Amino acid sequence: MIDTKNYIVAIALSIVVLFGWQYFIAGPKMEAERLRRAAEQAQVQPAPQPAQAPAPGATAPVPQAGAPTAVPVPSGPGVLAQLSRDEALKASPRVAIDTPSLAGSIALKGGVIDDVRLKNYRETVDPKSPHIVLLSPEGGPQPYYAEFGWLPDAGQTVKVPGPQTVWTQEGTGALTPGSAVTLAWDNGEGLVFRRKITVDAKYMFTVTQEVAAAGDTKARLVPYSAVRRTGTPATAGFYILHEGPIGVFGDEGLKEPSYKELVEKKKIEQAKVAGSWMGFVDKYWAAALIPDATKVMQPIFASQKAGATDIYQTFMVGEPVDIAAGATGALATRVFAGAKEVATVDGYADQFGIARFDRLIDWGWFYFLTKPLFHLIDWLYKFLGNFGLAILAVTVILKLVFFPLANKSYESMSKMKKVQPEMKELQERFKDDKVKQQQALMELYRREKINPLSGCLPILIQIPVFFALYKVLFVTIEMRQAPFYGWIRDLAAPDPTSVFNLFGLLPYDVPHALAIGVWPLIMGVTMWVQMKLNPAPPDPTQKMIFDWMPVIFTFMLGSFPAGLVIYWAWNNTLSILQQSLIMRKNGVKIELWDNIKSTFKRSKPASG
Repeated sequence: MIDTKNYIVAIALSIVVLFGWQYFIAGPKMEAERLRRAAEQAQVQPAPQPAQAPAPGATAPVPQAGAPTAVPVPSGPGVLAQLSRDEALKASPRVAIDTPSLAGSIALKGGVIDDVRLKNYRETVDPKSPHIVLLSPEGGPQPYYAEFGWLPDAGQTVKVPGPQTVWTQEGTGALTPGSAVTLAWDNGEGLVFRRKITVDAKYMFTVTQEVAAAGDTKARLVPYSAVRRTGTPATAGFYILHEGPIGVFGDEGLKEPSYKELVEKKKIEQAKVAGSWMGFVDKYWAAALIPDATKVMQPIFASQKAGATDIYQTFMVGEPVDIAAGATGALATRVFAGAKEVATVDGYADQFGIARFDRLIDWGWFYFLTKPLFHLIDWLYKFLGNFGLAILAVTVILKLVFFPLANKSYESMSKMKKVQPEMKELQERFKDDKVKQQQALMELYRREKINPLSGCLPILIQIPVFFALYKVLFVTIEMRQAPFYGWIRDLAAPDPTSVFNLFGLLPYDVPHALAIGVWPLIMGVTMWVQMKLNPAPPDPTQKMIFDWMPVIFTFMLGSFPAGLVIYWAWNNTLSILQQSLIMRKNGVKIELWDNIKSTFKRSKPASG
């Protein structure tokens, strides 16, 4: 008769597995697909007629006293996709951007940075696929851009540049790491506005806004900067990764509202603070505003509707600046727009003193483990020349680090195997008295110095390391499109093969849930062999769970990054070797083949 306690444990484990699969795998993937389709529909649906565009240089809305947050919203050609990206780019005169890492342009209409492409990254592993597009202009598909400006302080009416203002470039030439671009606009009332834009060789722009007052003219203006994004982007959809608005705000620290939360709340104002930054993050890319760390700013997350489409915005609104007659007022803001490369992001944090800028990369709760693990893998990659080999090397290093603890675990398991006959005798003697049976077993464990829970230690040790490695593979761009050998051309993507179409021999695609490739199968086999090193549990339900666990894990890990599956398979292989050596050292017979053969024997029905 099956022990009721074990039966309940078996049911609980099954429920955990099923709900874990739904929560972490199936559910997020369905949500990602839903968001992707919604984004596609937003691009093709008819756009409502845009509001009448204000004349160039029209006065921006006057903010309420004490709350200078009425930042002008986009207008003119409309914010929904009506033009192709190329057509939208041609709708404004432009100044080219050309750096070793970026290509694109600055729109003279509005003076915005709205065209950024990443030269070193492509959409797929195909070297001929298009470059990644990060920022896009208003009027085209999914506008996403950085904007800067001034607002009249409360009680003042000053003509300031707006979204439709056409700026003039002072001088000629493209924006390059060695050549700045300066845009100018005269409001005709004694104020001349300038924007000086510089860029480095990677992804950091610096935008210096200046206002010069001529003659007796004076003004009190409020500077702002913003990153605007139209439409909810398709995301990876996994709960372990944040994609969306992000910011770090002094003592309040890291804030990561979701797109959904921002739609519901419309506006999230943070306390005024110096040394903050904010923007939007995707899985591998980001656009963020980094104001002067000495200036107090009012950070604001906001959203609004344009028809059925949401516009997401991050604002940095500064303190009022007094421009005296004949004087000049200025404020500089940095803009990060590029790939979330670990060395680059950390370098900017150190170079410019940007607080917690490395959180642009979602290292997760295990930050203290995940980031050092990445640096170890990256160092090994530079030595070995392949991230897959680096992962295998890290597995060996981790095995060596935990070798003493694992040794104790396997030695205890070996001792338990040696006393199996005595354990069975006690179970038979006290089969009608579970309390005495348990007492007798515990006395046996104490006498033989056996820890019955020791077999769980290797698994418990592996869980945080497994999760940290999962994060490294999933969130770091260095792992994106990193090849291994053979058919694995991207360690951050699942194994592309599937047993259900004979690994590509049959001419049809396999549903995603059935894409069980070669490496997940190798992982499942190694897990099964490792479990067969130990005798089967005496309880039938426990035995059934252990028998099916490798199959369940094979299907679960089929959709995980290939690098993670390769790690698990290699770790299982090393564990098999380690456990076999320890069992042989302790004089325990390795009954691997006997246990494997017993798996395929039909069990005899119990006699009534």
